[in-house]
Amino acid sequence: MSSRSYSLLGLWPVINRWKFLVITAVGLALAGSVVVALLLPNIYKSTAVFYPTNPNTTDPDRIVTEGGKLELGGRTEDLDRVITIGESQTVAELIIRRFRLHKHYKTGQPGDDQADQGALDEFNGNLTVVHNDRDAIELTFKDRDKVLAAKITNTLTQVIDSINQQLTVENRRNIIELYRERKDFLEKEYATTRDSLIQGRRRYGIYGMDRESRYLAKEIIETEADLRRAEGEGDSRRAAGLRRALKGLTQADGGNLLNLENYVAGTDLLSTLYARFNDIQGRLIGARSAYESAQLAISGKISSIYVVQKAFPATKKSKPVRWLIVFSSVLITLVLAVIFITLLELYRGNLSVGKKL
Repeated sequence: MSSRSYSLLGLWPVINRWKFLVITAVGLALAGSVVVALLLPNIYKSTAVFYPTNPNTTDPDRIVTEGGKLELGGRTEDLDRVITIGESQTVAELIIRRFRLHKHYKTGQPGDDQADQGALDEFNGNLTVVHNDRDAIELTFKDRDKVLAAKITNTLTQVIDSINQQLTVENRRNIIELYRERKDFLEKEYATTRDSLIQGRRRYGIYGMDRESRYLAKEIIETEADLRRAEGEGDSRRAAGLRRALKGLTQADGGNLLNLENYVAGTDLLSTLYARFNDIQGRLIGARSAYESAQLAISGKISSIYVVQKAFPATKKSKPVRWLIVFSSVLITLVLAVIFITLLELYRGNLSVGKKL
C-alpha cells in the first residue's frame, strides 16, 4: 500500500473542515495578545556615549608640572576598565540607594536580602555597557520613566568617572607628602645656613660690601706708609699710634672689627656658606613651587572620560512593539492550530484504515 502524500495546498481542505476551531483559536490568541500588549508598560531607554582617557595623561601632577595633554583612551585596557567599573556591584548598589529603586521596582524594603537581590537583578537587566565599533563606550539604561532613565544614565557616567579618577588619587597623595617633606627639609636647611651667614658676618665683619677688600688694602697700605714715614722722621709718638692702627687693620686681636686676618678667614668661610645658601635657596624655590602645584593638582578634578553625548529623556518608547506581539501571537497560534488539526486528521485517517483491515 502506498503512503498518502501531503502538500501545503492539500492542507486547505483540512483547514476548511476545522475552520471553526482554527478561527476560534486565532481569535482567542488575537484577543489575548491585544490585552497583554496593552497591559505591558512602555519602556524607554537613554544612552550616553563617551571615550575613556588614558589615566597617565589625566594625572594632574603631570599636567601641571609637565604640561601634558589629555589623550583619549582607545586602548583595550582603558575600555575594559571602564566597562568593569560600570558593571560592578558597587556602582549598582550606589545607584539603587541614591534613586530609591527598591520602591520604584516594588521589590520590598532595603536591607532585606530578597528585596536587595530583586532590585539588583532588575537594575542589571536594565543596564547595558558596551564597547561600540568606534572605540567608544555606550551606556544605556531602560526604565518605564523616561526622565528617570536619563538621570540614572548621566549619574552612572559621573560615578564611573569618579571611581576611575580614584585610581590615581592615592598615588598623588603620596607624591604630595614627599613634596611636603622635601620642602620642610629645605626650609630648615635654609634657616640654618642663613643663621650661619649672619653669625659669620658679625664675627668677621664681612657684610658683602663691594669695596670691603679695597678699603682694607688701601688702609693697610696707607697706614704702613705713614708708619715708615714717621719712623724715618723720628716721630716716636706718631709711629706708636700708627703701629697700633696697623695692628688693628691686620690682626684679629687688634681691636678692629674689619681686619685682614678676620677678612681672609671669613672670606673662605662665607664663600662656602654663600654657595650653599644660594644652592639651597634655588632648590627651596623649586620645592615650594612643586608642592603648591601638587596641592593644586589634587584639589582639582580632571575628568577621566570625554563625554560625546549626554543622556536625554527618550522621545519614543523602545519597547514593547505591540503590533509585533499581536502578529507573532496570531501567527504562532495559526501554525500550531494547523499542525494540531493535521496530526488529528492523520490519526483519524490511520484509525479508519485500521478498522477496514
